[in-house]
Amino acid sequence: MKVAIYGQYYQNSTEPIIKDIFVFFNKNNVEMVIEAEFLKMLYEKKIVAKEYQTFSSYAELNSGFDMLISIGGDGTILRAAALVRDSGIPILGVNAGRLGFLASVQKENIGDFLQLVIEKKYTISPRTLLSLTSTPENENLNGINFAMNEVTVSRKDTTSMITIETYLNDEFLNSYWADGLIIATPTGSTGYSMSCGGPILTPDVKSLVITPIAPHNLNARPLVIPDKTEIRLKVSGREENYLVSLDSRIASVKNESVLVIKKTPFKINMVEIDGETFLKTLRNKLLWGEDKRN
Repeated sequence: MKVAIYGQYYQNSTEPIIKDIFVFFNKNNVEMVIEAEFLKMLYEKKIVAKEYQTFSSYAELNSGFDMLISIGGDGTILRAAALVRDSGIPILGVNAGRLGFLASVQKENIGDFLQLVIEKKYTISPRTLLSLTSTPENENLNGINFAMNEVTVSRKDTTSMITIETYLNDEFLNSYWADGLIIATPTGSTGYSMSCGGPILTPDVKSLVITPIAPHNLNARPLVIPDKTEIRLKVSGREENYLVSLDSRIASVKNESVLVIKKTPFKINMVEIDGETFLKTLRNKLLWGEDKRN
């Protein structure tokens, strides 16, 4: 078995997790290839001493890998998705963060879960991605122009609202007067969109969510649409530029630019361990059922 390892370091919680993973895989003769910057940090912290092969970009990840292990929180998994891209390599998230919905392995049971990985006792959950193009072209949006959680437009250098003309398959929907607008995938429905009042979608739903951020027109509500819909946005405001974010990547875009958002032809494959389902994660993370009356 050959796995890629990518991670972030959180001083108080990550070190024992990393050690457990490396000890387990070395003991079971699993070939590990480590992201170069992550391995450099591990050497500096003296967490590992053995020499390992490294990778630095998506071009070095191919079908020879059985899996990519992401160590960190949901943000780490989103960055890992940018490395995997359309290679089809499954991603397994080991949670070293806080409120994570994507990382299915918790630090308390790492050994048991990794044993299931070796025995291939897991399922694959394909996740929808969004692509973004702009007219005129914006060099800041070239390269990694897809998002696993959401594409967001928001105001930049002003406290004033922006106006977001929104079209679905070339039919006018609405002009949102708001601080911004979120286009979320089912995966991203538990992120920024949820905090702005959007609905939660299960990962297998073939839908997207349009969620306004602090809209001035209070009757503007989140809207669920089919994921085959092409979304076109034209943003205007008092300032010359506004912000566009694809997950954690942010670019400045000029007023009156046209953005086109649609589903990508490929998906990201997330690994789900038996017993660690999306619904169980929802119950645990959102404390559903904690009310004594239930």
